[in-house]
Amino acid sequence: MLPAHERDLQQHRVLGQRVDPARVGVAGRAEPTLGKSLAAAIQQRLDAELLHESLQLARRGRALAQVDEVGLDATLGEEAEGGARGGVLFGAEDLDFHEKAGAGDDECEIYPDYIGATVTDAPYRPAWWLPGRHARTIWGRLGRPQAVVPTRRESWETPDGDVVEIERLDAPEPVPAHRPRLLVLHGLEGTIRSHYIQGMLAEAQRRGWSADVLLFRSCGGSPNRARRFYHSGETGDLAMVVDRLATTAPAAPLVLAGFSLGGNVLLKYLGERGDAVPGVVRGAAAVSVPYDLARGAEEISRGFARVVYERSFLRSLKAKVEAKLGRYPDLVDRARLVGARSLRAFDDVVTAPLHGFTGADDYYARSSALGYLAGIRRPTLLLSARDDPFLPAAVLDDVRAVASRNSALEVEFVDRGGHVGFVAGAAPWRAEYYAERRVMSYLEAAARGPWVR
Repeated sequence: MLPAHERDLQQHRVLGQRVDPARVGVAGRAEPTLGKSLAAAIQQRLDAELLHESLQLARRGRALAQVDEVGLDATLGEEAEGGARGGVLFGAEDLDFHEKAGAGDDECEIYPDYIGATVTDAPYRPAWWLPGRHARTIWGRLGRPQAVVPTRRESWETPDGDVVEIERLDAPEPVPAHRPRLLVLHGLEGTIRSHYIQGMLAEAQRRGWSADVLLFRSCGGSPNRARRFYHSGETGDLAMVVDRLATTAPAAPLVLAGFSLGGNVLLKYLGERGDAVPGVVRGAAAVSVPYDLARGAEEISRGFARVVYERSFLRSLKAKVEAKLGRYPDLVDRARLVGARSLRAFDDVVTAPLHGFTGADDYYARSSALGYLAGIRRPTLLLSARDDPFLPAAVLDDVRAVASRNSALEVEFVDRGGHVGFVAGAAPWRAEYYAERRVMSYLEAAARGPWVR
């Protein structure tokens, strides 16, 4: 690792020598050596260890921008081997890609492909130095420095005799009764350490807000009591937490944010309850939501996504089930659990039967947020990227069609952002994280604005 003063000097040199962003991926111009030269400049000149890990595939001669989707029926060969090696870098709780596009050259331009951005919101400019949707997705885990916001944990009993854990950020005293409060939901196998959770807590802290993070059952670091776990369509725990917050702080506007799986849970909750959502809830935002669970499960089982993301999630999810088999030996068929090689297979063996569904197809059909958008009655921001490696872009077209008929929904779909990525900034050491800033700006406006039933 370089001394700090030498690192600063090298950063300035790289800034002076880096490729002009306007040249990156200009239509009709080939830049065949850009990936290698950029990787070399960053790795050798900055000695950035985390980014070094994220560019392992590039050192094997295949940049992340090129390692896009291998055909479903293709033989993965070296890509699979390299991806598998990359997969060991990730813990599923911190990957939390469901939590934590198409390939091709990126054009460095502003992407205003959304409805209703306020004048005070700076437009999103994707980081030119993160080529490809996988680099944008992985950066948050491997390259983002993150100070941990101090929280305290509470355990809340559930009506079925289980427990959910809440990480709480207290606002500085004295707290005005009408100061907004934030509730955040994480993604698949997310934790309090997930990069976007910490980013949201930091934004709340900066505003002097109180904030709570609902840790889904089994995601607090120890097994939950009941046979069941959590899933994309389970809204009972969220409803319980919202009701309790509404009761304990009736004067404080409550705003909600969900990421990936947590975003699906949030949208389903808002849609199935409609006007019955407590009046203190003033607005919501959902980021990188897998709106159609069936199509999402198919997408994540392809190529690079299958080798890295899906396998990481399966390792973590299977370990939780194995641990619970000690307490509930008849929980699932262990042979079928071991044989589950995809998230769809896992949902068919574990998620569906444990939570009252006839199978994965039934679970997906009844839990996908897409079917509940029409019922949402609170101002809600939908933020996604068309290059999300966990969802086909065509699903977002379906979402936009539904949203066009519901004035409560504000759509912001950008071309390039990855999954819970949305990294901006002129250079890796000047990275900015658009999603948290945009979400908090939207929620702040919703909390202050009038809401009429």
